[in-house]
Amino acid sequence: MKKLLFAFCALIIAHSASAQYDPAFRFGIKAGANLSNINGSNDLSLGSGGDAFNFKDNDNRSLGFAGGVFFRFGRNVYIQPEFLLSQKGGRFNVYKDGVQNSDGKVDVRFSNLDVPVLFGFRIAKLLRINVGPMASLRMSNNGKIRDSFDDVTGDNSGAEINNRLAYGYQAGVGLDFGRLSLDVRYEGNFTDVVKVKFDNATTASQFGKKGNLFQATLGLAIF
Repeated sequence: MKKLLFAFCALIIAHSASAQYDPAFRFGIKAGANLSNINGSNDLSLGSGGDAFNFKDNDNRSLGFAGGVFFRFGRNVYIQPEFLLSQKGGRFNVYKDGVQNSDGKVDVRFSNLDVPVLFGFRIAKLLRINVGPMASLRMSNNGKIRDSFDDVTGDNSGAEINNRLAYGYQAGVGLDFGRLSLDVRYEGNFTDVVKVKFDNATTASQFGKKGNLFQATLGLAIF
């Protein structure tokens, strides 16, 4: 708690010392949190036997870290590309023939490199509105989707997580206080954030999931 209080006081002092800071170019660091989810089509056929996975109750969000660097070109109208390490995922049940998987909620998490390019403009002195496209490269995952297949099928499902690169958008608002900035955004996907292909003795199939998240970050302009 003392460390957090010290960091907060340091940020306030930095703001007070740079209240007139308003350059045409900014470079800085930012960090914050994601509240993310995975959703989409629930049903996944396993072949002629009539079995199916049903991904229900996928309204639970996962908390993850987001942080990296940003560049801002312009003042009242600007372009802001960013490079962020972002933890995303979701928590949901997996059912087969109406029976829930034995481990309860599946907590799926991915580590991504996100590159949003935001176009924004200022309203008044402090408030910003921005929106733009984003590319997201999945770097790693915790394997929970594969584990859930194996658990429900009772054997090695051979599940493979594909589609490492996804495309989406971010939109939100921001506040500037000198060198400090606070951003709150919503992120959605145009393409599946993950596709799982699996094989068993009788069939091969795949399903895809889209994601969405709410993100809040605090930024500090270095120059």
